[in-house]
Amino acid sequence: MKFVGEITDPIHRYIPFTYVEREVLDTPAFQRLRRIKQLSGAHLVYPCAQHSRFEHSLGTMHIAGYAAETLLAKGYLSKDSIQELRLAALLHDIGHGPFSHLFEEILDVKCKQSHEDLGKKIIIKTEISDILKKHGYSSNSVCKLSFGESKIKFFNEIIVGALSSDIMDYLPRDGLFTGAEYGKIDYHRIISSFEVVSNAHLAINRSALYSFESMLISRYEMFKAVYFHKTVRSAEVMLLHSMRLANEQLNLTDTSLSNYLNLTDDSTLEKIQSLNTNEVAVRLITDYRNRRLLKCVYEKFLHKHDERYKKMDARALHDLASQIAESAGVEENSVFVDASRTSSMPLTPTKKEICSILLVDREGAYETPISEIPLIDSVTGFLDMLRVYTTLKNREVVEQSVRRVLGEEDSMYQKNRKR
Repeated sequence: MKFVGEITDPIHRYIPFTYVEREVLDTPAFQRLRRIKQLSGAHLVYPCAQHSRFEHSLGTMHIAGYAAETLLAKGYLSKDSIQELRLAALLHDIGHGPFSHLFEEILDVKCKQSHEDLGKKIIIKTEISDILKKHGYSSNSVCKLSFGESKIKFFNEIIVGALSSDIMDYLPRDGLFTGAEYGKIDYHRIISSFEVVSNAHLAINRSALYSFESMLISRYEMFKAVYFHKTVRSAEVMLLHSMRLANEQLNLTDTSLSNYLNLTDDSTLEKIQSLNTNEVAVRLITDYRNRRLLKCVYEKFLHKHDERYKKMDARALHDLASQIAESAGVEENSVFVDASRTSSMPLTPTKKEICSILLVDREGAYETPISEIPLIDSVTGFLDMLRVYTTLKNREVVEQSVRRVLGEEDSMYQKNRKR
């Protein structure tokens, strides 16, 4: 490949780029990612977590290129495929809205769309499509590959899934900028062991299994310590509810490209704070900006066998919050019930939790169920966290109300209530 420049990066040291990649980087649609934080409100807990979707996309492209070059050397793909894989990885997050996955929660409820749906529209209907075409690439082909829909399955797995360039960039990047040690992974070892089985799926050499185990455990720990941190989620709950309340007036979920491509973290905060007829939304944003965060008065980790709260939708959570507020004798809009849920294992390109890994050794290739890898099997399932938040002045009465409403005297969140 002919590189025309490079970007200094704290994770990968230097990220080279080609002419077509530079043209894509310079589009307004891609530059917008500089103004969307990778971790939403996490910077209010981890002050250095100011990194954006922009640099994560660069890192994902770099690792995808590294994986492609490794597979090229082993004869699994052609030189022509490397650039397309890099472009697909570069554009995999182009559709994210303000505050990344938080905004996606609103999009899903209001218009049943995801950042992938918006990403497809941006790739195909903006100048990015023209740039790709000018350089001999199909925007439809790059689009499908970006979101795990290519006919070549192992191409998809380079972008999305347990062995993806996505996870191999965001874990060390989020770990570095939050200061959490959990994000350190040996992706070089994993990628150097890549093989392709039956010309279909990615596999790793058995000798790299320990590095793979470590990466999945790192992901699990990052969710518990960073992504689902009680105070991080407090900030996110404030953002989420303020956007929901302001949506009707500001029409934030208008997914026309003329509107969507103007939405960033700061522009959304400014729009909400300028409202003079939505007191609750404005108060939440003002308190968020001044780090007067909601306090967690209840926390429960929902285990695999606990089915009581697992199917609670937005309406059920709102109803529970109303019940707790009424019992506490406080305003309904001062109590928030939040359910955070994710698969403890990465998802495959088809959105299913991984249940096996392909391994290669001297005897050949074979599929190993996750259940036969004790360390990984111990954290399979879902991470489910139910929490109740309220304002500082209502903390005591709401805590007592939760105890009455949920009838769980011994499960109250009583630990470390410091900032």
